[in-house]
Amino acid sequence: MKQEQFIERYQPLWNVFEAWLDYQQTAKKERERQGLQEPQLDFPAAYRQLCHHLALAQSRMYSPLLIEQLNQLVIRGHNHLYTSRLHFLHRIAEFYLRDLPRLVRREIKPLLLSCLLFFGSFFAVLIAIQLEPELVYSVIDGEQVAGMEAMYDPVNRESRLGREREADSDVFMFGFYIRNNTGIGFQVFAGGLLYGIGSLFFLLYNGLVIGAVAGHLTQIGYIETFWGFVAGHSAFELTAIVLSGAAGFKLAQALVMPGRKARLLALLDNSQDAIKIVYGAATLFIMAAFVEAFWSSQTWIPVMIKYAVGISLWLVVLAYFTLAGRK
Repeated sequence: MKQEQFIERYQPLWNVFEAWLDYQQTAKKERERQGLQEPQLDFPAAYRQLCHHLALAQSRMYSPLLIEQLNQLVIRGHNHLYTSRLHFLHRIAEFYLRDLPRLVRREIKPLLLSCLLFFGSFFAVLIAIQLEPELVYSVIDGEQVAGMEAMYDPVNRESRLGREREADSDVFMFGFYIRNNTGIGFQVFAGGLLYGIGSLFFLLYNGLVIGAVAGHLTQIGYIETFWGFVAGHSAFELTAIVLSGAAGFKLAQALVMPGRKARLLALLDNSQDAIKIVYGAATLFIMAAFVEAFWSSQTWIPVMIKYAVGISLWLVVLAYFTLAGRK
């Protein structure tokens, strides 16, 4: 194909591509002032096609002026593509370093309610079982109690703690913990759609069950094996459950107290903040699963080091949600 035919066929695409880049690089206020409309363009497809045109022009030895024109468009397209990716990474960093902790502090009321229900039931049953050991069977059945005792028995422990199947790999258990933890979080969060009753139930239920297990194993003397196991990941996992509850109550607030808004509109508005809180909870669940699979279950680590790491992680989590994003 002659150069004139090549230009005539593809010049319209190059013009649209250039106009689209000019629009993207113009400030929003300037666009509004000039009344600019965004050109219709499938940027990834057009960018690939432009790179192909540049390669053709070079291989056919078209004029240096045309090759330079296409090369400049390719460079501008490349810069926009990778700048967009950097902006995406910047938004993610901004969300976790600033927006999420600010949002959690702003939603202090549903957070405190969730915290009270979960930790209140947890510590209440844990203390009660120290006074009345048989109370554990009112919360969980005998078969589950026996299974917990076998997993944390100091005499029977081998190379891993907290597992029913010692043959399972750390990677397999990492996936298992993610599924299990996020399942709990989703129940607590989605329960908010039942006017908050579901979130209330699942927070109390999980608090009672976890507290009963902790209380029973503490009462029979499996302190190092149990508390050494949960110390590392408890900060991430328990905080994530509380955050899921706060997000659920945020949904319930729109249904119970919509104010002057229609309930559907209030639910849509509140769900934007609730979903962001759930993003934070999901991240914590994944972090908890990683620590639980690759750190907590290791028996060669001295229990005092596990305690120290667990306390440190609790301080980090509390400092993050208390101090991050203030400036």
